Amino acid sequence: METEATDARRRTPNNLRSFWLMFVVEFQNAFSDNTLKFLVTFFILGLGLSHEKRDGLVGLVGTIFAVPFVLFSMAGGFCADRYSKRSVAIAVKCAELGVMSVGMIGFWLGNVPLMLATIALMSTHSAIFGPTKYGMLPELLPEKKLSWGNGIFGLGTFSASITGTIFAGWLSDTFGKSQIWSGVILIGLALVGLSFCLGIQRLPSADPHKKFRANFLGDFWSQMKIIRRDRILFLGIVGNTFLWFLAALLQWVVICYGKDVFHFDDRHSAYLQGGMLVGVGAGSLAAGFLSGGKIEYGLIPLGMAGLTIFSALLAHTGFGVVTFSSGLGLLGFFGGIYNVPVSAIIQHRPDANNKGKVIAAAGLLSWIGMSLSSGIFSLLTVVWHLTMPQIFLVGAVLSLAGTIYCVKLMPDSLVRLVLWMLTKTVYRIRIEGRDNIPEKGGALFVSNHVSFVDALLLMASTDRQIRFLMHRHYYELWWIKPFTKMLGLIPIASEQGPRELVH
Repeated sequence: METEATDARRRTPNNLRSFWLMFVVEFQNAFSDNTLKFLVTFFILGLGLSHEKRDGLVGLVGTIFAVPFVLFSMAGGFCADRYSKRSVAIAVKCAELGVMSVGMIGFWLGNVPLMLATIALMSTHSAIFGPTKYGMLPELLPEKKLSWGNGIFGLGTFSASITGTIFAGWLSDTFGKSQIWSGVILIGLALVGLSFCLGIQRLPSADPHKKFRANFLGDFWSQMKIIRRDRILFLGIVGNTFLWFLAALLQWVVICYGKDVFHFDDRHSAYLQGGMLVGVGAGSLAAGFLSGGKIEYGLIPLGMAGLTIFSALLAHTGFGVVTFSSGLGLLGFFGGIYNVPVSAIIQHRPDANNKGKVIAAAGLLSWIGMSLSSGIFSLLTVVWHLTMPQIFLVGAVLSLAGTIYCVKLMPDSLVRLVLWMLTKTVYRIRIEGRDNIPEKGGALFVSNHVSFVDALLLMASTDRQIRFLMHRHYYELWWIKPFTKMLGLIPIASEQGPRELVH
């Protein structure tokens, strides 16, 4: 349970200011990450290598970027729980200055191994930082604003990814072989991030007595045992892993698509990435507002369906640049719709003193997925010789399988999607007193039963799962029974004996 001190901290006006400061820090972090990664990628693409060697090196960049997240995410989770998250943020921003200094030397010498080492160091920095920045959101925002906060963060992160990717293309074209100036700029950005970190309010440690476990795999396995006890949290983490696997796979496809199909230079290849990331940012922002002050599970199948449809459409080879970019934007939009409720689940459901470790475990799994995507990309292109449009079709098949899996394991998410659509169109409802519903633990809802729609509207008004009582006569109707079983309704009747009612 959260302490009164935590609740009081949430009510302080300084929280919102700290949220926006953290928003800027996250923007700078994502911007610098993507600028560095794609600057090195464009450098490799400009070496004039064969397609097979080029695709292999591009895949290697993705792997090197992802592996440190697998190795150090649990350490980042320990730091987020053991120390003040503000202190951790300041420490990693100081470390970023050193990392970017190494990168500057690599760009100055034109040394590809040193550039790859810089990517590894920067991703290690981000692995430590990840659980802190996302674990800080529930400490700065109440639960009813968590989806909104994730939407804003999603917009900022993917906007930074867009601008960082485009900026990398601009730096590549502008400085050519004299990329030392790109390193100087990245050091300056690290200083900006550090200055904003210093303005964030001081936050107490969640668990100052937590012990560090050097065996990160054992630590990860222990966290997964805890996560498995919460079915919704576990499914949220699985869904998060799938999303980042698919996003990483399609990211490399888009880069090579611009080169192979449209014959773009570095800058225009970056614009294609920007089209998809604009969609992700817009989808994240839309999901934050459409959630209506709660974690809206119904948006998950909607996002999955959109990913399936637009991945399949992008497999068509006759599109022009504008149509293709629009399709990427819509693909990204539904990715953002899907991402916000999944992220909010991972941040909200763990206990306060273990939130960092759970977020770290989720991050480790997502980066395992991203590491696998690099290997899968190389397998599809180098071994199976699939074209970029054909890999989009592979993405569509994977998304369809993910949609079916999601609906099968969380069938109420599909019902919530329908209810969410109804409350945005046919029904106009006003919700009062939702803050009186406890975030965890038992609660009893008693309806005055104005109509048979009461139960559905109540379900649409809260993100907590409700087990409804229903008269057996209606429960047994053939056209209702599939839905009542799906939602776990409890049939009762006045003619039943006491033992039957208890059962």
